[in-house]
Order: sequence, then structure tokens, then C-alpha cells
Amino acid sequence: MNRRSKTRVSERALRIPPFIVMEVLEKAHELESMGRHIIHLEIGEPDFPTPECIREGAIKAIRDGHTHYTHSLGIIELRESICEHYFEKYGVEVSPDQVLITSGTSPALFMIFSILLEAGDEVIISNPHYSCYPNFVKFAGAKPIFVNVCEEEGFQYRPREIKDRLGPLTRAILINSPSNPTGSLLSPQRMEAISDLKPHILSDEIYHGLVYEEKEHSILEYTDKAFVLNGFSKAYAMTGWRLGYIISPPEFVRALQKMQQNFFICAASVSQWAGVAALKEGAPDVERMKSIYNERRIYMIQRLRQLGFQLPVEPAGAFYILVNAKHLSTDSYDLAFEILERAGVGVCPGIDFGRNAEGYLRFSYANSLSNIEEGLNRIEKYLGTIR
Repeated sequence: MNRRSKTRVSERALRIPPFIVMEVLEKAHELESMGRHIIHLEIGEPDFPTPECIREGAIKAIRDGHTHYTHSLGIIELRESICEHYFEKYGVEVSPDQVLITSGTSPALFMIFSILLEAGDEVIISNPHYSCYPNFVKFAGAKPIFVNVCEEEGFQYRPREIKDRLGPLTRAILINSPSNPTGSLLSPQRMEAISDLKPHILSDEIYHGLVYEEKEHSILEYTDKAFVLNGFSKAYAMTGWRLGYIISPPEFVRALQKMQQNFFICAASVSQWAGVAALKEGAPDVERMKSIYNERRIYMIQRLRQLGFQLPVEPAGAFYILVNAKHLSTDSYDLAFEILERAGVGVCPGIDFGRNAEGYLRFSYANSLSNIEEGLNRIEKYLGTIR
């Protein structure tokens, strides 16, 4: 007799909460399948095609036969190009031996937390924060420690409040500048103060290159005991290419490499060659896209304020605006789905980004100016019906 145990899902998998923005998107797709026209201001994905020079780099790689496994750290041409990029943009020297190419920044984050954290360890995370950060920490058996940031200060960390939350089990401080969901940019003074604290810094720099009227700084300008997570999805409009990287302190590289070998082998070879083309040839395209994003950003800020949403500090990076909507509802989840159903506009509820973002809505301007205008016009009509 074949005795098989009942199908069972692990507790750690059951505990992972849903990614709410995806639930909004999936509901929007359901409405679209019924004939509704939906304006998408919920999703954080560039609406531009990948620049031609990058696509051509990938095609050349295929024609040249670069379609096999690569070194687990990644091809040396891409690692050297990343080092050159960080030296030219930030004035920091990084060895190619410190760079590990990954299949996007999510696997990078998974690997870093896996090598740093033991059960019960702690990681400092801002609140609001990117939705998935706490889930990575908890999956590793550790505990996220939230530090609230407020809209009056542009959602920037206060280094003193981070210091007050440090304890004997604190293993890392996670920063994200420019930030998802707020679009905020950490000031150089605050970054330097955070870098002086004892734990390792994990700096998610995926939105670097998309900064308006100010200048972004890498954590490597202030400390060498930091991990950098970066990639090509956002600035180069390469979300589907799944290409990211880690810049690591040298003493952790071997552990990261073994994680890569066991769980991912290597990043996709063709995507890596596309990344080389992006760094060597893609700067003009990034500047062009950034200029268009900025036009959208300026328009959206103006319209959202006209519609009655609070925005004390204008976001300086990424392609997100997090606005206070507590005058409409303190239940951002229900509010977002009501706006989707009644106005036909997808927006992301603040609760997706932590309890300190409850009552807020995130708008993405990774959509055309005409669609943004139409979406905000629809929201204006919706607001007229509830007032």
C-alpha cells in the first residue's frame, strides 16, 4: 500500500503575504477582459521599449554563440563595465572580483540575506518600504525592525532614530535611494551618518539614473562595508531581461558565489551581453527617457495637488509619487480598489508598503503623459461623486 503524506505547504511559504500591487493589476486585467478601459498608474515598469543599442548587443551575442553558461560571478566584460560605471559616476574604485551578476535584484537580495542572517537576527528597514523587503528577511528566519519616516521630511531616514533601534542582533540597515514607493532621495549628510553606524549597509540603488534636479549618491562613497544592489530593469527599461548585480565587500564574495552556483548557476548569458551594451552605449537613451519621466513627474505633482492630495516634499527620483489620501479614507486597500472599479484607474494602496503608509496612495508615472492626464481626469470625476 502506497502511503503518501498529505500535501502540505511549509509555514514559511504560507506566511508570505500577497504583493498587493499585483492583485490590483490582476483585477485590472480582469476588468479589461470584460471590455473596460483601464489606465495603469499602479505598476512600476517603464513603458519604453528597451533601447535599440541594447537589443542589438543581445542579437550580436546570440549570433556570436554566447548562449551557454557563464562564470558564476558573471562575464568579466560586464563586471569590468560596472566597475568603470561606478568610478565614472561616483568616483569609487571597485574590483571586478567584488561584482556578482544576478538574475535581477530579487535573487541578489535573497542571497545577501542568506549569507548574513541567522534565525533571530534583525534588519533595519524604513516604513514605508518596498513591499517585498520584510518578506525576504522573514523568509531567512530573521526579523525586520521598522523605522518610521514621514512625509514632512520627504520620507528620509533620521539617522538618530536608526541608532536608537540598533541592538546586539542587528546585522544590516537597508536603504533604498531613490525609493520605492516614495520617490525620495537620501541626502548625502544622512547617508554619511548612516554609514558611520556599525551594521553593514544594504543599499538598493536600482533607481539610480532616474533622478531629477538633484544628484544621487552611492553608499560606496561613504563606506566600504556596504552591499550594493543594482540592475538594468528601471533606468534601461530592461525589466524582462532579468539582469542585476551585487557589489560586495571582498570577504563575502565567496559565500555569495557558492549561493549563486547552487541556486541560480549564473545569470542569463545573452542578458549579460545586453548589459555590456547598456553601460557602454545606453547613456543617451537613459537621458532621453529621464527627460520624459521628469515631464510626467512635474505634471502629476501639479495635478495631484490640485485634486487635494497632500505632498509636502516633491519626490526627486524613480517614477513614483506617494500621496496622503487620509481625507478620503484611512483604508487604502478599499480605496484603491474602489478607484479601480469606479474610475477605471489602477493605483497602489499605501498599506502594501507598510503600516506607516496606510492612508496613502502610490501613483506611478511610468506611463504616457496622455494616459496620466486621462487617469487623473477620471479620478477628478470620481472625487466629484464622493464629495
